[in-house]
Amino acid sequence: MALQKRLHDSEILLDLTASDLQGLVEQAGDELVRLGKLSERQRGAIQATLDERGEGEIHDLGGGVGVLRVRYEAQNGDVYSCLLMRIPEGVRASDHEKVHYVWLIVAPYGASTPPNEDLEPFGWMLHDERFSASIIGANDPMQVLATYQLYLEYVEAPPDQRRPSLVPSYPSIPPPVTGFAAGLVADIRRKLPFYASDFVDGFNVKGLATILFLFFACLAPSIAFGGLLAFLTDGEIGAVEALLATAIGGVVYALFSGQPLTLLGTTGPVTIFLALLYLLCKQLGVSFLPGLFWIGIWTAVIMLVLAVTNTSRYIQHFTRFTDEIFGALIALIFITEAFRDIFGDIFGPEVATNGELLALILALGTYMIAQQLSRVRQKPLLTKTVREFLTDFGPTIAIFTMTAAAWTMHPIELAHLAVPHEFTTTSGRPWLVNPMDVPGWFPLAAIPIAGLAAVLLFLDQNITVRLVNSPQHRLKKGAGYNLDMAVIAVLVAICATIGLPWVVAATVRSLNHTRSLATVRHHARGEHIISVMENRLTPLVVHLLIGASLLVLGLLRAIPMSVVFGLFLFMGIASLQGNQFVDRLKLWVTDPTLYPPTHYIRRVSRTVLHSFTLVQLTCLAVLWFVKESSFGVLFPLFIALLVPIRHFLGRMYTQRDLAFLDADENPEEEQFREMD
Repeated sequence: MALQKRLHDSEILLDLTASDLQGLVEQAGDELVRLGKLSERQRGAIQATLDERGEGEIHDLGGGVGVLRVRYEAQNGDVYSCLLMRIPEGVRASDHEKVHYVWLIVAPYGASTPPNEDLEPFGWMLHDERFSASIIGANDPMQVLATYQLYLEYVEAPPDQRRPSLVPSYPSIPPPVTGFAAGLVADIRRKLPFYASDFVDGFNVKGLATILFLFFACLAPSIAFGGLLAFLTDGEIGAVEALLATAIGGVVYALFSGQPLTLLGTTGPVTIFLALLYLLCKQLGVSFLPGLFWIGIWTAVIMLVLAVTNTSRYIQHFTRFTDEIFGALIALIFITEAFRDIFGDIFGPEVATNGELLALILALGTYMIAQQLSRVRQKPLLTKTVREFLTDFGPTIAIFTMTAAAWTMHPIELAHLAVPHEFTTTSGRPWLVNPMDVPGWFPLAAIPIAGLAAVLLFLDQNITVRLVNSPQHRLKKGAGYNLDMAVIAVLVAICATIGLPWVVAATVRSLNHTRSLATVRHHARGEHIISVMENRLTPLVVHLLIGASLLVLGLLRAIPMSVVFGLFLFMGIASLQGNQFVDRLKLWVTDPTLYPPTHYIRRVSRTVLHSFTLVQLTCLAVLWFVKESSFGVLFPLFIALLVPIRHFLGRMYTQRDLAFLDADENPEEEQFREMD
C-alpha cells in the first residue's frame, strides 16, 4: 500500500489562509519546523531557492489538487518532507486553474520523491461522491487520513471484494485539542477567513426566497410556542417575549456563531422545560421570573465552561441512532401541537361552527399547498427556473394564499395570531427582572437545576448543529461547536436578565434553512445535495425582520392561527424526510417483497432490522412519557442516556450490523452503490 503509506508519512494541514504561493510556502514552512520535519536551516535554504531561482510552480494534478515541489542545497542527512494542505479560498496552479488541495514536497537536489502518479488518487477521491463528503466536511486531519486510507483500500481491492456500504461519512465534529479555550480559539481562527464572504454569498434569488420562507417559518413557531408558554406560565412569558428572544438571539448568533446556517428559537423541549420550571418554582414558593434569572445565569456559566473546555467534542458519541430519535421527538412535538390546534375543536363535544370548519380548511390548505409546491422541482412541468421559484417560495405562497382566502370569508370569525396592540410584556411587568425577589437560599439551590438545563441546551444545540454539519450537506466552511456554545451561553444570560424564553438551535428550522439554500440534483431514487450556499446574510435578515415585526403587530394579527399551524404541520412532516428510523417504521406495514433496495435492507436480516427499530421506538416512547410526566424536568437526562443505550447495543448486535444500521450514510448515496 505505497499510496496509503505516503499519506501516513506526511502531515495534513487544514484550512490555510494563504492566497498566493509565497504565503503558502511560509505557512507550510512554519508548520514543518514546528513538527520537527524541517530545521530552520532547511527552511532558509528553501526560501533562498525560491527567491534566487524562482522555482516552485504548483502543478495541477486534476480534481482540484496540485503538487508543489521545492528543491534546495542540502547537507548530509537531509531527507525530503511532505505536507498535504487544504486551502479553502484556493490558489492558482501553473495552468491558471484554482486548486484547493496542495501536496508540498521539499527535498534536497538528487533525492528521490514520490512521482505524480502516487499523488493523483487524492484528486480521484474528490470526484467520488461516496468519499468526497467526508473530505469536504472534515475539520480533523485524522478524518482526512482515515477516509483516504479506506478509499485506497476500496480501489485496490478486487471488484467482488469491495464493501461500499462501509464507505465513511463522518460527522463534522470538533478536532481534539488541548489547553484552556483551545477549541474556542481554533473555531474562531477557522471561521474568520470566511467572515466577509459569509455576507456576500447570500446576495441572490435563492437567498431572497429563503429569507421570505424562513421569516414565516421562524415567526410561526415563535408565536405558537410563545402562546403556549403564556398558557403554561399563566401569562408570565408570552408571544412578544418569544419574538424578542428569537430576534435578539438570531441576530447575535448570525453575526458571531461558528455555524450561522443554524437558526435559533424557542424549541419544543425548551418550552416544555420552562413550563416545568414554572411548576417547580410555584411548588417552592419562588417568583418565576426572578427564579428563572438565577437558573439562567448559572446555566450560562456552566455552558461557558463547557465551551472553553471543548466539551462539544463528545457529541461524536451521538450517532445516527441518537440523532434519529431526537429528530423524531422534535418533529412529533411540532405535529402534535399542529393536530391539537387544527383538529381539537372539530372533534370536540359540541357541533363544529363555521369558523372551526373554515379553520380546518385553511390549515389543511396551507399544508397541502406548501407540500405540493415543495415537490414541483421534481416534476417535468414548466421551466427549471419557474420550478425552482415555486419550490423555494412554496411556504410563503401557501401563507399568503390561505390568508387571502380567510379575508374573503371575513364575516366568519377566526382566531388570529395572539399579539398585543403595542410593544410591551405579556403581563405588563417591567422588562428588567429583579433578581433579589427570591428567598436567600434559592441562588445556590438553582445550581443543580441549572445543571439539568445545561444538559438540555447542550444536547439540543449540539445535536442540531451536528445535523446541519452533516456530510450530506457538502458544507465547505467548517464547523464551530465551541464558538456556538459560547454564543448560546451569552444569549441565555441576556434572556434571563430581561425575562425572555431561552433560545437555542432549532432542529426543524435549521434543517429547513440548510435545505432551502441547497443546490440539489435529482435522480430516480430521490435527490442528492451538490452544495449549500453557506452565508450569514439570510439568518441575519430573517431575524431582523422578526424584530421588525414587533413594530407592525397589527399586520401579524391578520394571519389566522389555523394558517400558522398548517405551516407547523408542514415543517414537522418535512423534517421527517431522510430519517431512516421513520423509513424503517414504514417497513412494518410494507409488503416485504416491495422493500426498497437500501443498503441496510439488503445486508441486514429482517429480525435485526425490525428489532433495532423497535429499540429506537421504545426510546422515543420513554422520552415522550417522561416529558409528559410529573417528573418531566428530568427528561434532559433521559436524552443523554441514549448514548450508553447505543453503546449497550454493541452487545446485542454484531459490529457489522451496526455499521449498516447506524452508519452516517444517506439514501441518496444508494444509486452509486448499485454500480458496484
